Amino acid sequence: MLLLVPPSQDLLSLVLQASLVSKMVMLALLVFSIACWVLIGQKHLLLKKTHRDTAHFLSVFRNSVRFSEVKSVCDRYPFSPQVGLFQAGFSELNFQLKHYNTGVSGQPKVKSLESINRVLQRASFVELSKLEKNLTVFATTAAVAPFVGLLGTVWGIIEAFRGIGEAKSASLAVVAPGIAEALIATAFGLFAAIPAVMAYNYFTSKIRAASASMEDFSLEFLGIVEKNFT
Repeated sequence: MLLLVPPSQDLLSLVLQASLVSKMVMLALLVFSIACWVLIGQKHLLLKKTHRDTAHFLSVFRNSVRFSEVKSVCDRYPFSPQVGLFQAGFSELNFQLKHYNTGVSGQPKVKSLESINRVLQRASFVELSKLEKNLTVFATTAAVAPFVGLLGTVWGIIEAFRGIGEAKSASLAVVAPGIAEALIATAFGLFAAIPAVMAYNYFTSKIRAASASMEDFSLEFLGIVEKNFT
């Protein structure tokens, strides 16, 4: 790309000398790119904390003999989705044991496992929405950035042809600035879109795994309730 322009011109000077439209295109793409990289850092940190808290919470959950013991440590693991599921399920379980206790010989019984299952499902939707927050930024950037870059590309080519018309010459010195401007806009579009696509696919797979883990936890919780309170 730099071979199309005089050696004295570097990338920064080409950007500064670009037309207003091309500058606006490149600025928009730069904003998209920065937003994606900031979000990548935030999502990575969130999922790291989620994985850590979930591992610790599940260890407590599976090594406790009473739900009340698990309830007492929930505040220690604020980033675990399973904590939200447990709190919702535990609340519904307590409600049923207090208001619909049909057990005999002092043994508490639940009225409806299906009701607890629905509560767990609703809680899982809430927790998933937290993990998926702002994920559409990646999808939008991946879809839009190449077309915004293409706009800059087309405009740069238009500028190149305008230069030919004004100079009445098709020499390299005349067309080089416009072509270079077009290629830089294309590069900006790809620079924004490629990381966005990769990040979207990566975080989507991580969130899908977290969703499967939550479903597994819900079944485990229901299994314990069914074994002990039905």
